[in-house]
Amino acid sequence: MKIANIAFASLLLVPAAFADDKKPMEGMPMDHKGMDMQMDQKAAGQTATATGTVKKVDKDKGTVTIAHGPVESLGWPSMTMGFKTQPDQMEDLKEGDKVEFEFTSKGMDSTITRIEKQ
Repeated sequence: MKIANIAFASLLLVPAAFADDKKPMEGMPMDHKGMDMQMDQKAAGQTATATGTVKKVDKDKGTVTIAHGPVESLGWPSMTMGFKTQPDQMEDLKEGDKVEFEFTSKGMDSTITRIEKQ
């Protein structure tokens, strides 16, 4: 019985002996030409443009709350929501300003990339 156990254990070690064989596959090009390496748009985030009215500017949190119209490219209805922004984008904004803005939406995060008063 000991011999059978030793033989079985030896067979289990065989794949481990070949696991370190990391030679490149000879004759197989590794330049990735012709491979589509684009990230899925939903994973990368989508860019959209909208117009709306500034409802709140929160410089401490780095957000601007905007009541915006429908965003057809994302299938969004009109709504009021907060957007992350850079401090320099908030300098001249105040409640009630009419704006046109471009933003990137990824999951539940939306970040303004450009904003202009109308």
